Amino acid sequence: MATDTRKELVVMKFGGTSVAGAEQLKRAARRIVAARDAGHDVVAVLSARGKTTDELVEAAREISECPDPREMDMLLSTGERISCALCAMAIKDLGHKAISLTGSQAGIVTDSSHTKARIIDVRADRIREALSEDAIVLVAGFQGVSTESRDVTTLGRGGSDTTAVALAAALGGDLCEIYTDVAGVFSADPRIVPEARKLPVVSYDEMLEMAASGAKVLQLRSVEYARNHEVRIHCRSSSDDGPGTLVVSEQETLERPLVTAVTHSSDEARVTLTGVRDEPGVAGRIFGALAEANVNVDVIIQNEPVSHGDGADLSFTVEGDDMATAVDVIEGLGAAKGVETNDEIGKVSIVGAGMRSHPGVAAKVFKTLGDEKINIEMISTSPIKISCVIDAGRVPDAVKALHAAFELGEGAIHEEDPTGEHRPRVGPDDEGAQDAA
Repeated sequence: MATDTRKELVVMKFGGTSVAGAEQLKRAARRIVAARDAGHDVVAVLSARGKTTDELVEAAREISECPDPREMDMLLSTGERISCALCAMAIKDLGHKAISLTGSQAGIVTDSSHTKARIIDVRADRIREALSEDAIVLVAGFQGVSTESRDVTTLGRGGSDTTAVALAAALGGDLCEIYTDVAGVFSADPRIVPEARKLPVVSYDEMLEMAASGAKVLQLRSVEYARNHEVRIHCRSSSDDGPGTLVVSEQETLERPLVTAVTHSSDEARVTLTGVRDEPGVAGRIFGALAEANVNVDVIIQNEPVSHGDGADLSFTVEGDDMATAVDVIEGLGAAKGVETNDEIGKVSIVGAGMRSHPGVAAKVFKTLGDEKINIEMISTSPIKISCVIDAGRVPDAVKALHAAFELGEGAIHEEDPTGEHRPRVGPDDEGAQDAA
């Protein structure tokens, strides 16, 4: 009877700091080879080295105040190709076969949205062919090719994560290892909260909310892709062999703490439209135009007109880099009398699957921030997240206060609640208990 001799596939992704210098890149090569020596088929996705992408962006802006998006993608895609070619050289010096591929050579097919393209298909025949010949395959992350325009496209910041997850899904791998300069996903940014705790496991939904709220460990779209294709992610350190954080389905998470983490973002901007016409379809026109311009909108608040004939006020938040584009789009519509902006805002969020079934969480968040004299300007919620838009300068204070209030640190004492879930121990004055960078 024939036996299945197919090796288990491992997809390994290395971030920019993990391949920044010659020694870091050689360390990554040794780690890749170790996985191959353990009997696995190996596909490795590499980011551009260190600050290469930032330097390329700066070079473009030295030439043009508004660089052409197509040419920008041609420029930015070079960084990952350099990493892959150099790593292939290092692997060959270690006695193994290796081949480096661009995103298009690897079969990463995208739409035609330059600088923020989305993967629509993975045609990985060339990768499978190389694996069948016992080669280690190195794929340039962050990039693909549009079938419509046949142009090189890039996937946006952190896009190499999405490349890795997409390849794992297409090739039948059930685990994608993401190697970074941190040991995993933490209960808060350790640079702000030194006692932040490394989380052994988080659910896809929690990680999605954390990434959307400012956690930089994993790109939002990579987690979304992993959830949709049931690819387990292991986020771990490139400098040691210790376990990191597994991102898995909620059914695989044994504990559901009230709050898992506190996340934050200081790269936010608010756009306020004044005198918006009070008629059906206006909001649809506004946000439809923003979507067409690839502007991702987060928190939205609208105030109804005070009296008949008055215009409404409509505020929303976007990433800081998208503020100018958003303003141009809005002014082009003529749907409001005025447009105001504020790029000195931040966002702090708490995330936890256990929040679904516990009242009093929002009250505790608002009381904690109030005690710190931190004014809340906007609020957004989901079943497992509460986000508050605040002054950017107070974001670190808010993160520390919420992390302490919900006892998320290494030394926190947890107790079992009647449903069998774990939650932070609540003091006598707390009415209800209830993110990662």
